Amino acid sequence: MRPLFSHPIAQDRSEAHDVIVAEGLTKVFGGFVAVDHISFKVQRGEIFGFLGANGAGKSTAMRMLTGISKPSKGKAFVAGYDINKDAEKIKRSIGYMSQRFSLYERLSVIDNLLLYGSIYGMSVGEIKKRSQELLSRLHLYDKRKTLVANLPLGMRQIVAFTAAILHHPDIVFLDEPTGGVDPVTRRRFWELIYDATEEGITVFVTTHYMDEAEYCDRVSIMVDGKIEALGSPSALKEQYKAKNMQEVFFVLAEKAVRSE
Repeated sequence: MRPLFSHPIAQDRSEAHDVIVAEGLTKVFGGFVAVDHISFKVQRGEIFGFLGANGAGKSTAMRMLTGISKPSKGKAFVAGYDINKDAEKIKRSIGYMSQRFSLYERLSVIDNLLLYGSIYGMSVGEIKKRSQELLSRLHLYDKRKTLVANLPLGMRQIVAFTAAILHHPDIVFLDEPTGGVDPVTRRRFWELIYDATEEGITVFVTTHYMDEAEYCDRVSIMVDGKIEALGSPSALKEQYKAKNMQEVFFVLAEKAVRSE
């Protein structure tokens, strides 16, 4: 197993370019400002951690970036598409894995992949070839005909991730993908994330596990709808004189005045 913290994106970004650009992105519900003029960029092949306590606005921001919700103000481009004009094109260019389990439990693993692949416009031949490649790499090929309901949680999450990257999207959005799974499975999941970036897929991930923030190339931390910190884990720890990202998060989270 390749050790964590050896992610190749940190070695050379001279050829990188931005696949997400947000400028003054804002979402208002009545008189409540859920996301307050946030601006940031994400480079191709990067693992970008999008963190914040409950109520910070990160889920609302992710919904705008994935084309599910339109901003009240500001703009953003995802995979080259304008979120204000090209929501459907964005949805076809990205992968998405919800924090709530999103596969169909009464279907087998391969039937789920066939369904998701068809939604993304892949041919049956393409889906079968890509599915065999990914499931074999994950040592899950012998489980391809197993009903998802009969798989343990950690394995279900891995299958859900496989469905999200089946069509080789430019960007995959992962909303707390390792919630509720054991530490061994969490580590394996991050190995899969690293493998995806080596294929050129950019990973935009939210997590409540601060040790996972250490695995990201860069991290943003939202507080009350605003981005209060943005940088590499090492830079943020140095800036806040913290031993780990947990301490950084606590320092910033103490500023919060709202919660869900």
